[in-house]
Amino acid sequence: MIAAGRSLGAHGFTLIELLVVVALIAIATATVSLSLRDPAAAQLEREAERLTALFETARAESRAAGLPVQWAPSKKDTGDDFQFLGLPKRIILPQRWLGEPVAVQIAGANVINLGPEPMIGAQRLQLSLGTQQIVLATDGLSAFEVAPAPTP
Repeated sequence: MIAAGRSLGAHGFTLIELLVVVALIAIATATVSLSLRDPAAAQLEREAERLTALFETARAESRAAGLPVQWAPSKKDTGDDFQFLGLPKRIILPQRWLGEPVAVQIAGANVINLGPEPMIGAQRLQLSLGTQQIVLATDGLSAFEVAPAPTP
């Protein structure tokens, strides 16, 4: 007995079924391609977030102790990647990057001033890892935050 609407020789997929499969494949491909990120960009974002938190911690400690505190990238001969200068000895903050060493350029200075004054002046530094770049900046009153990267 033949089902209504189907002939004996009709086999295969309908156009709607094929379109649904193609749409599912397109969605899966888009999801996978969006989930793949450049590892250098991901590390640089983590380093920038961590560094802003360390800056704010050092600023708070500087104001609490009334001591001038600065942050500087270390020279290559030391075992550290960066250092906080002027913090009390009881305050120990990390001095190494989480992954590969990050290149640092401080705009117009060699160090970042973190206090003890509440207003520290506008400051900007650029972090680079490979071809990736990210900029941290403050207007001097607000916290350091990621700023738009300069266009070449």
